[in-house]
Amino acid sequence: MSKAKLIAPYGGKLVNLVVEGAEREELLASASKLPSIKITMRNLCDLELIATGGFSPLTTFMGKADYERVLHEMRLADGTLFPLPVTLTADPKELPTVGEDLVLRNANNDTIAVMTIEEVYHWDPGTEAALAYGSNDPRHPMVSEMERWGKVCISGPMKVVNLPKYYDFVSLRHTPAQVRGMLEEMGHDNVVAFQTRNPLHRIHEELTKRAAAAVKGSLIIHPVVGMTKPGDVDHYTRVRTYKALVDNYYDKNSTMLRLLPLAMRMAGPREALLHAIIRRNHGANHFIVGRDHAGPGNDSSGKPFYGPYDAQELMQKYEAELGVKMVPFEMLVYLPDEDRYVEEKDVPKGAKTANISGTQVRDQYLAKGKLLPEWFTRPETAEILREMYPPKHKQGFCIWFTGLSGSGKSATTQVLTSLLLERGREIAVLDGDVVRTHLSKGLGFSKEDRDTNIPRIGFVAGEIVYAGGAVICAAISLYRATRNEARKMVGENFITVYMDTPVEVCEQRDVKGLYAKARQAMQDGKPMGFTGVDDPYEPPIDPEITLKGFDATPEENAYIILKYLEEQGYLNGN
Repeated sequence: MSKAKLIAPYGGKLVNLVVEGAEREELLASASKLPSIKITMRNLCDLELIATGGFSPLTTFMGKADYERVLHEMRLADGTLFPLPVTLTADPKELPTVGEDLVLRNANNDTIAVMTIEEVYHWDPGTEAALAYGSNDPRHPMVSEMERWGKVCISGPMKVVNLPKYYDFVSLRHTPAQVRGMLEEMGHDNVVAFQTRNPLHRIHEELTKRAAAAVKGSLIIHPVVGMTKPGDVDHYTRVRTYKALVDNYYDKNSTMLRLLPLAMRMAGPREALLHAIIRRNHGANHFIVGRDHAGPGNDSSGKPFYGPYDAQELMQKYEAELGVKMVPFEMLVYLPDEDRYVEEKDVPKGAKTANISGTQVRDQYLAKGKLLPEWFTRPETAEILREMYPPKHKQGFCIWFTGLSGSGKSATTQVLTSLLLERGREIAVLDGDVVRTHLSKGLGFSKEDRDTNIPRIGFVAGEIVYAGGAVICAAISLYRATRNEARKMVGENFITVYMDTPVEVCEQRDVKGLYAKARQAMQDGKPMGFTGVDDPYEPPIDPEITLKGFDATPEENAYIILKYLEEQGYLNGN
């Protein structure tokens, strides 16, 4: 079979910033003498895709001209269509002057790249959120995340000395250039790419096979293994299911499974365009776009951030310019009497259909330890998911109390802890005052310090929950954005308990005299930043549980929470 003639990379050339040989050694030797900053996991994912050509034609993190035009017009400064900003933010105090070199390091302090700083410019999270993501709602993962980024963006040419090192699924990790080489050997000019961050079920399998057959081409199943949506199935589990499917149910001569180290933005329609650009750079000229593609779910009012077909409509509008033809993800329906899948519009009148929603997968099957039916998912996938996701009563969870000082958080926590221990659940308690004595010792009560303290608690809580433990967090946590950041760190099993107690009642209970002290400071013109007095508390918009801390006892409130945990399946009923 002759080699395939794949579509050219986006912009005509595949970017490669990785230096080797003597140049690399010289850069590594000089790096220890240069100023440096640590970059985040998102920055690291972006840097890898810039360096290897996944984001071609980008050759560095965006400068101001590119950034501004992308926000407003979805175009780079030269007019090239590009839907989302790709920036590197930093603390200006840590930077050298413009024109000097800066070492970019990962969390382990490894040297990744050397950047010559050409630009340092200010940016505004609110503006970027509104323009790029269409919302300032902190329930959007990017909105809450951006609040914690650096105050300035930096840009300049980079030389990459070390790509991120991975130890898992090494055989499935390849650069865009390597993937293009493998696709050329498959011999099909047409290539269909499938983006996914979820386990594949039979409907996905059927759809991808039909798409490849329709274009008479190769299929690349290209799951995201960088940062995804909070609560998503971890990539280790997902990749095991993908491997089982590709190895057993797909044509090996025309199907390829490769991993994509992308940090998702959950930007819906705009992100669909970005995903198409990435896949073109990997050699695909067709791209499957699903219903609510890259959608982050519902906003604080319970409405979806994006319409179900917004991504498909935007992709269709720009597919000619992108050079990537959209393959719409058509909803398939299973006909049990005929043992086949058909599009919704083709269901025979009166025919019996079967379907299982994502909620049912979690609540009626995985949460109860039941295997998913074979018509819905392959046995290999069902078994892997069951192994990795135990029944609900064996999963970890986080009870997050929020409310004013004196609202009843600690008193209710004390009772609830005893009741859960009685039911056989081991409980870790992260009390705000205790955390400040140890984990957050030295932090004050400024907004910056509060924004540091709450995510610390969220991080620890998340580690406990991931390990299958239960944790109660009792902290004022007055800002919605930081509470949402904590929710993101923990994942789905996060339960907000709002102690809705009026400030007047809290003051009456204040044995330490903190409210009185704060009000006196206000009168003296020296505000303390005390919550409820001179620092407004932002109540949660849609907490799982709201309790009245003034007309119910801690025991009564604790039993309300206990009942909720029973109803949700976190307790086994003993």
